[in-house]
Amino acid sequence: MYSVFNKNKQRLHRHIRIRAKVAGTADRPRISVFRSNKFIYAALVDDTTGKTLASSSSAKLGLENPSNIDAASKVGADLAEKAKALKITKAVFDRSGYLYHGQVKALAEACREAGLAF
Repeated sequence: MYSVFNKNKQRLHRHIRIRAKVAGTADRPRISVFRSNKFIYAALVDDTTGKTLASSSSAKLGLENPSNIDAASKVGADLAEKAKALKITKAVFDRSGYLYHGQVKALAEACREAGLAF
């Protein structure tokens, strides 16, 4: 039977494997996603300089239910608006080892609907 430790360890291995293939630049930054038990976080990262260009989270937005799919889509839309302000239209999506389902999928689709292409 899988324990929480093993599931997280497997996710971290997937994350390392994905990060070896996905890199962001200044004109096409990486959208990094992190899910905690309570909040969801997303950031635009330029890997060439190692700087975070913009970030958003359900904790910062002060949402009523910060860990559901609606919150994830609001975080994605907020991140896309911040990207527009920086004149960024393209990005690379890094799901950080999470399945492309639920919150991660909602965040990605909200970014796409708000104008980010990936």
